[in-house]
Amino acid sequence: MNDKTKIGYQEEEVSPGLRLLNKGRKSLVRAVFSRLGLIVLLLLFQLFLFFFFIHWLTEYLPHFLLISVVFSAFMILYLLNTDTDPTAKITWLLVIALMPALGAPLYCYTRSNLGMRILRQRLRLLIDTTRDNIAQDPQVLERLRQESPGTAALARYLRRSGCFPVYEHTAVKYFPLGEDKWEELLRQLEQAEHFIFLEYFIIDEGLMWGRVLEILARKAAQGLEVRVMYDGTCEFSTLPHDYPKRLEELGIKCKMFAPMTPFISTHYNYRDHRKIAVIDGHTAFTGGVNLADEYINRRRRHGHWKDTAVMLQGEAARSFTLMFLQMWNIDEPEPEIDRFLEYPCRPREQARGYVLPYGDCPLDDDKVGERVYMDILNRARDYVYIMSPYLILDGEMETALKFAAERGVDVRLVLPGIPDKKAPWALAKTHYASLLASGVKIYEYSPGFVHAKVFVSDDMKAVVGTINLDYRSLYHHFECAAYLYKTDCIKDIKADVENTIAASSRVGQDSMSREKLYIRLLGFLMKALAPLM
Repeated sequence: MNDKTKIGYQEEEVSPGLRLLNKGRKSLVRAVFSRLGLIVLLLLFQLFLFFFFIHWLTEYLPHFLLISVVFSAFMILYLLNTDTDPTAKITWLLVIALMPALGAPLYCYTRSNLGMRILRQRLRLLIDTTRDNIAQDPQVLERLRQESPGTAALARYLRRSGCFPVYEHTAVKYFPLGEDKWEELLRQLEQAEHFIFLEYFIIDEGLMWGRVLEILARKAAQGLEVRVMYDGTCEFSTLPHDYPKRLEELGIKCKMFAPMTPFISTHYNYRDHRKIAVIDGHTAFTGGVNLADEYINRRRRHGHWKDTAVMLQGEAARSFTLMFLQMWNIDEPEPEIDRFLEYPCRPREQARGYVLPYGDCPLDDDKVGERVYMDILNRARDYVYIMSPYLILDGEMETALKFAAERGVDVRLVLPGIPDKKAPWALAKTHYASLLASGVKIYEYSPGFVHAKVFVSDDMKAVVGTINLDYRSLYHHFECAAYLYKTDCIKDIKADVENTIAASSRVGQDSMSREKLYIRLLGFLMKALAPLM
């Protein structure tokens, strides 16, 4: 297969010097020796022990069973006394009780965080030492407190969890589709004068990334600081293992976050799910849109891909600069941060409202993403509209959704009509009956797949970012988002959700009864494993 055929765009669209990046195989071996490989290995070990005692050591089988029961009981008591999420405890209790030789080592392995302790310490140190690199303007916080004490309290909580000030005079533009975000991103990249930082969960060769890469290479040749960071899962799903080296040949500094190291690390459990683009410190993008062709509907795998993003222009962009630099400098002996925060950010005086960028780190005890969502649900008076690709809820989030609906708030959930993965889709449907009974309205986007992560409430509040309503995002991923209060674009966000609802099918109790049997059975079986998804 030649390069042009592989990447799927015309020769004249990308310069010849960039097509060399498309050569190479994905790291299949590393894919095998990852989380899946470990689980398969332990499962085979469990089966081996079982048949070994049955066929060769029958006389010792009672002793083996007794040891298994005692060991399982000890692990269950230990698990009940940990601070693990209650829903996750049920899952681990089931796994350990049914398969102690598989479940107990897997649980200990996961809890040990091999390879992550140094990362945790390093990131915590970076966050602590950079906490005051961007000062909170006390007058801005006081004005917010006078307008909305509840929102100001949330801002204080976010400031406690990281360096996340609240800003005024930041213009926010909302993009209802990935295509819209891509076009604006290209325009902003062309205007870069000092630096470009990109941090994405997925980068894949194709038209979208090819056009971005052409600009990055040109800007790097002009002397700009250009850095690209992507999650290590890309090395076996979309990109060759040596892709960072290939970018460096073009003058672009590049890193993978947590490459998929065989067995010896639990890095795989903490993925960098963030999507951040920063230009010169004054313009930043975030949202659900990755750098791959399905996100701009150039490649259709699950019908129409519905995604969203926002662009911040003004001082709030600095927070995304800092978030990027904190992740970039995890393995740097001498972090260089301050100079990238000193570039001027012209206030957009006409921009109304408040903007609060924030991140969520899985290595601390704060479930920031979930708490922000729950704060919106608990304070809502009239409505909360939500778009999410996945719905795998813990007890707290499900209760918050139901309680908001039960006290009269118009809660609407917009989910995919065509799934990207059958298991999460089936799991989402296991929540439908309970949510519908409490008055939550559920819609499935008929044309295709919803990948947007959006909350909007009461014509005053909104969140656009990377945080799904599932365990991966709320517990295990590095995430980011922009919290918006009374900004001009909130009306655009609400209108977009309403337009998406108009193109969706409403789910009712009758439609639940018509669901395919294998989907209901899959959801029933996967429910016990939901926290591990």
